Amino acid sequence: MTPSLAHGLNGSADLPIPLTYALVGAAWALTFSFAILLVAWRRPRLDPDAPGRLLPAPIRRLLDAAALRIVLAALGVAAAIVVGLILAFGSASPQRNPVPGVFYIYLWVGVMLASLLVGPVWKIVSPMRALHRFGCFVVRRDPEHGVFDYPSSWGCRPAVLGLFAFVWLELASPDPGSVAAVGWWLLGYAVVTLTGLALFGTVWAERADPFEVYSGLLARLSALGRRPSGELVLRAPLRNLAGTPVLPGSVALAATLLGSTAFDSLSALPGWRNLVDSWGGGTVFGTTLVRSAGLLAVVSIVGVVFTVAARATGGLTRAERAALPGLLAHSITPIIAGYIVAHYLTFLVEKGQSTLVLFADPFQRGWDIGGLAHFQVRYVLSEHPAVLATTKVLAVLTGHVLGVTAAHDKCLRVLPPRHRATGQLALMLTMVGYTFTGLYLLFGG
Repeated sequence: MTPSLAHGLNGSADLPIPLTYALVGAAWALTFSFAILLVAWRRPRLDPDAPGRLLPAPIRRLLDAAALRIVLAALGVAAAIVVGLILAFGSASPQRNPVPGVFYIYLWVGVMLASLLVGPVWKIVSPMRALHRFGCFVVRRDPEHGVFDYPSSWGCRPAVLGLFAFVWLELASPDPGSVAAVGWWLLGYAVVTLTGLALFGTVWAERADPFEVYSGLLARLSALGRRPSGELVLRAPLRNLAGTPVLPGSVALAATLLGSTAFDSLSALPGWRNLVDSWGGGTVFGTTLVRSAGLLAVVSIVGVVFTVAARATGGLTRAERAALPGLLAHSITPIIAGYIVAHYLTFLVEKGQSTLVLFADPFQRGWDIGGLAHFQVRYVLSEHPAVLATTKVLAVLTGHVLGVTAAHDKCLRVLPPRHRATGQLALMLTMVGYTFTGLYLLFGG
């Protein structure tokens, strides 16, 4: 059985949602936005330092146990070794090689959705971090420190470049499903990440590793948090989100993640495909150039519109207004999370099974590891389109409401009292626009 993968592997796209669902969701998004703005939320409530509820001591000890962390890190390294061996000795066809599926499904979607639930998964299982720690142990060096200090002016911009490189490979490159293309990308990622860790220490992973930064961003919406003392607690996700650090590149990070998902849906529309065929001239280079320009344009539009809307307020100095987009960038995270669920859930659940089947015989030796060759993919979501459509709309709507709430609470803290309503009106309308556009693309796709 071979997979038909939507993103990066030239398969069918996810099921579109019915227009009625899209219109109802858009109307509720608008209603919730102005209800939150004008009625329901009149004072700041989201304190990132709220104590939360302590997890039971046995659970805290288990989750923070060094032995557990070592085991998980070792599993991450083992998985990386398996992927490397399959890349080197497995089939060159993505229909027979599971690595592209691991890359696009398990890593890009599965790890990130897991981070929404249980916190920064990639930070714990990252093979790059584990190899760096082992190397530091061998040479007796503190992994926290590198040869140089990480420049604070870089912020998370290196991670933005890495994420854009990923979405370009997935959405604009000539052959995103190519085993060789995925392999070269992963090799480049490993070299850059290990070099960065050696030069700058673990701060490189925290701010420049695209997967760790993405995972950590979504982990801010997990109910799991930590007190300043380090103790694990259960805390309202929006309070965890309010503690998102403001770094140079935060707006570009959010725009890349949200804009690339929007472009993915846009690229499924017949009008865009016709445009690519017309402007691309029927050549690989021309088609790739048009897709690349389109991806960059959508990401830029998302970022520029948000920046302008966030700054559209009175009562502040020019410098204070310039700081607003960074202070409010965290409010896009729930919208990103909503689109991940709406856009990739079927991809993960169903195409993930197809990738699993390929592990039955990863080296084309006639094996049947674990009896996987006889596993039948269960299309548990595609066979229930009404449930799938409802899930999509609810995911987008929930992300919108949480995003508007996070932005509104921050505005109550940073805007002068006279401008707290009018000063965030442009931002609210922008976020409603993101939701309208996203629902339309999900409908049209």
